Amino acid sequence: MLENIQLSNILFLDIETVPQYPTFEQVPDNFKQLWEKKSQTFRMSVEESPDHNYNRAGIYAEFGKVICISCGIFSKDEVFRLTSFASHDELKILREFAEVLENFCTSPQKLLCAHNGKEFDFPFLSRRMVIHGIPLPEVLNTPGKKPWEVNHLDTMELWKFGDYKSYTTLNLLAAVFGIPTPKDDIDGSQVGEVYWKENDLDRIRKYCEKDVLTIAQIMRKFRGEKLIAESDIEFVTQ
Repeated sequence: MLENIQLSNILFLDIETVPQYPTFEQVPDNFKQLWEKKSQTFRMSVEESPDHNYNRAGIYAEFGKVICISCGIFSKDEVFRLTSFASHDELKILREFAEVLENFCTSPQKLLCAHNGKEFDFPFLSRRMVIHGIPLPEVLNTPGKKPWEVNHLDTMELWKFGDYKSYTTLNLLAAVFGIPTPKDDIDGSQVGEVYWKENDLDRIRKYCEKDVLTIAQIMRKFRGEKLIAESDIEFVTQ
């Protein structure tokens, strides 16, 4: 069925998130206690302190924030255009991206696509928008919808082919398909350090855009199509 979808109807995206504070010591006391309870579920031992795992706070919408959203679309002439929203101001990013979604997702044929998007990107964005009081764009407003009414594609889910226990990273799937790896600089575990210690948003933006390009390339592979040529990739500055 993927071959029946027009690629120009898909918005490919990836997000980068970090803990809301540089260190555990700077977390407000009430959230320190809440993080201590949350982190009990994945601590390696009872002796391990809550601050030891605080770098993982960025993957939870209650304790993290969005610092970059990269997205890409195919034009009618098959040029793949990439753009990013990157800022220290999460509210600004989310408002701008919500507007993009409202303008793009104007019909049931319009879809969002991310790798592991159904488990991470889409719910994370939705939760952070709700926290900030931003009205959810219809494409993210999924509560109460039937599964076939949710216009989300997920390349990791597509690769499962019904295998619920399978988890495949974007990097592994790219290698399997012979797609140049997007992990040639940093990986997701390093984003928090690059953000809080190096203050290098531009480096994070480039990393995020590479992931979006890889997701689009994987979709082409699923459809039995050739990869996007470098000459057909265009970066649009916000």
